[in-house]
Amino acid sequence: MPGLIGKKIGMTSIYSVEGKATPCTVLEVGPCVVTQVKTVEKDGYEAVQLAYGEKREKNTSKPLQGHFKKAKTTPKRKVVEFDGFPNAKLGDIIKVEEVFEENTFVDVIGTSKGKGFQGVVKRHGFGGVGQSTHGQHNRLRAPGSIGAASYPARVFKGMRMAGRMGGSQVTQQNLQVMKVLTDKNLILVKGSVPGAKGSFVLIKK
Repeated sequence: MPGLIGKKIGMTSIYSVEGKATPCTVLEVGPCVVTQVKTVEKDGYEAVQLAYGEKREKNTSKPLQGHFKKAKTTPKRKVVEFDGFPNAKLGDIIKVEEVFEENTFVDVIGTSKGKGFQGVVKRHGFGGVGQSTHGQHNRLRAPGSIGAASYPARVFKGMRMAGRMGGSQVTQQNLQVMKVLTDKNLILVKGSVPGAKGSFVLIKK
């Protein structure tokens, strides 16, 4: 499916004629440069490699510098493959208005905020062990029993326990495009989008 690379700017609200507020996430989308066109004859499948975000040349490896020079563009920070661009050519610049329209729906892929090592209450919504009465000490946010009995005499795989939380790929599906601001390469999508401000996101139709 066609899509573009973008960046999460932040959140805002837009108001309808009736005065109803709709929370929206502001995304800077593109412009993206076509840095490679993959074909069935040469690569075994059809795709277009898009690049976004400026990067300093001294921080770019020599092979990647050559790769971007073929497309006659400057080094970029993010490179992703998309399909759905049958007529794209090497070096083409694809802008937000060529792909997205208002009142359509998109999927947004981002990396959620990393929370570090968290317990079961924060990570899985556990209620803790009982109440803080009857001399109970230090058990309010504990996981409680995790095993079964002498059979199966082990802890099942996939048991919800404490561990690393966040920092993983998350896809928000069917977000409505409320506005497309072509002069600033911005789109406003209804609702929230995974990731911190300034993080890269993929927007797909």
